[in-house]
Amino acid sequence: MQSRRKLRFRLILSFALFGFGLSALFAVASLDIRARVEDQLISSSLQQDIDQSVDQAIHHPDQPQHSRLMEAWVKSDRTLYKMPLAWQNLSTGVHDIFDTGEDGKPRHYKLAVRRKDGVIGFLRYDVSRDDLGREQLLFSVIGAVFLFGLLSLVLGLWLSRKVLKPVTQLAQRLREFRKSGKAEPLAPHFADDEVGELAQALDEYSDRLTAMVERDREFNSDVSHELRTPLAVIASTTELLQGSPDLTDKLRERLKRIERASRQATELIEALLLLSRAERRGPTRGEITEVGKVAADVIESQRPQMRDKPLDIELVVREPVSINAPASVLSVALTNLIGNAIKYTLEGIVRVEVGAGRIEVIDTGPGIKPEDAERLFQRGVRGEGAGGSGAGLGLAIVRRLCELYGWDVSMRPRSDANGAVASIVFG
Repeated sequence: MQSRRKLRFRLILSFALFGFGLSALFAVASLDIRARVEDQLISSSLQQDIDQSVDQAIHHPDQPQHSRLMEAWVKSDRTLYKMPLAWQNLSTGVHDIFDTGEDGKPRHYKLAVRRKDGVIGFLRYDVSRDDLGREQLLFSVIGAVFLFGLLSLVLGLWLSRKVLKPVTQLAQRLREFRKSGKAEPLAPHFADDEVGELAQALDEYSDRLTAMVERDREFNSDVSHELRTPLAVIASTTELLQGSPDLTDKLRERLKRIERASRQATELIEALLLLSRAERRGPTRGEITEVGKVAADVIESQRPQMRDKPLDIELVVREPVSINAPASVLSVALTNLIGNAIKYTLEGIVRVEVGAGRIEVIDTGPGIKPEDAERLFQRGVRGEGAGGSGAGLGLAIVRRLCELYGWDVSMRPRSDANGAVASIVFG
């Protein structure tokens, strides 16, 4: 086990060191740039000034030598006219003057003016070199910013990779577990820090999830055995009773209802167990089912609901449709759709149409609102007029079964009359 170091502490320490190092580098670079620029500026100014003085002494030896970097004049009111016209009306103070030098290049200098008792003093200082120095300093600082920006990017990438390496390793191990399908403890591979705590929490969650899946598998096995056995007994017993010659028509009809109810319960259990297994492992293929035949069986099983109702139901098979799915799955889906159509239609007709890779259940009931069409497939939602019967799970189960096998189930209001249309498009 590695020594305990908080991930938060490592992040704070890394960024503190990074910020301190970057600030120190920038400070050192700024001082160095400033020193270099000042030294270059002073050297250049002095050299240029002495070069001008020497040239003047060579070409004009009769004229007095003076500095052009800084020049001074003192005039009276009578001799003020000898100064440039732009200077003569300047008030006391320091003024920025821009003009053109003898070499034809723009020149910038500061002019200090002092007026007192009829005496006017002028002091000119050439700041063109200062402007050049500021430009050099600006370009140098911009270059340093880009350089340090690139350096900070490289250091940031390195630090982020170093600090977040445990998180990356944790994600990689989780991906490996997903590929292999076998979970192993994560905590022993990480330090006793935040990532280690996360790995420990994931291990605990994995244990709970594994136990829950095992209980679910055992429950499904128990349901498969404990419910199928009594339903098989009920089915065989009703079949034997129906063969008795002394049964009345009323009793025979009741036995048929018991037989249909047991068959529907068996199909529902098979579909739910299949749904539970298939959602974990994928749907089972290989069983070809004729949609029209299953629809006919479902319609016959639902006819008792139409008793005492001025309602008719018909099946229209426009073309045969076969699907690669168990008959119990389709039977459960159609039982819910056709049963709902019969329950909500007080009079008229319920028509079941098969063809073009789909099946549609069309009724003449009160219909549905377009905005409620999708909401009806949510768990616990019932349609208007459902009364107190049902828990709103039928259509939710239908949606899950259809999604498992890649079918598209939907409901919509009829466009030509009152009623609703429920359809399953087989993919």
